[in-house]
Amino acid sequence: MTTHTSATSSTRPLDGRVAVVTGASSGIGEASAEHLASLGAKVAVLARRTDRLDALVARITQHGGTAAAVAVDVTDAAAVHAAADRVQAELGTADLLLNNAGVMLPAPVEELRTDQWQRQIDLNISGLMNVIGAFTPQLVRAAGERGVADLINTSSSAAQNLYPTFAVYAATKAFVSHLSKHLRVELGPKKVRVSAIEPGIVGTELQSHVTDAGASAWLEGSKDTIDWLQSIDIAQTVGFIASLPLRVNLPQVFIMPTAQPS
Repeated sequence: MTTHTSATSSTRPLDGRVAVVTGASSGIGEASAEHLASLGAKVAVLARRTDRLDALVARITQHGGTAAAVAVDVTDAAAVHAAADRVQAELGTADLLLNNAGVMLPAPVEELRTDQWQRQIDLNISGLMNVIGAFTPQLVRAAGERGVADLINTSSSAAQNLYPTFAVYAATKAFVSHLSKHLRVELGPKKVRVSAIEPGIVGTELQSHVTDAGASAWLEGSKDTIDWLQSIDIAQTVGFIASLPLRVNLPQVFIMPTAQPS
């Protein structure tokens, strides 16, 4: 039987692990990739913007880490499967996946912004499933060989709470959270820990994508009373989850700014 040391016994608790981070060109994904590398993981960073990925890999390498940039659109299933093969070839079998790519486009449902509805469904649901489909075989294989693997999905507090005009976005995140619960039941016996992280407001590029004036005003106004979460807060949570003793799984992590009421 393989003996695993406690996460507290090393400043690099993820040494030997291979992490995959989607949506890695900015925000939570970018911060998480850097943090996981600092904990010892070899990190594959996936997103569409090649220049941002290359800059991220350069920073990780400069600080003594190992990373590989894989430019891919997660809504393209074939491209995601090719990316999974590339990760396997360049870094080894993935045993930690942060499924983080997503978009937030709130608007009143009466405006019938069907283009935005579809964009959120394509990226937040279909893209997420493409990544799960491509990398789960590696996670299961790694768990069988190494004793553990982690599938961490980025959801949102909107999966639990009610925010006017955020209906479609919230529904996509409710899918992520509920899916994660089911996958935990399916993959847990195979030693793949499944977690959903449900953050409140995090200061990332998501807010810059919002086109609805009312939602933008609400978000901007919230800065007067709420100290928003930062990407590093979520990154450190991801690192904590992955560094826990193998017997411990946090299926659902609800993380909020202290002053955000709901």
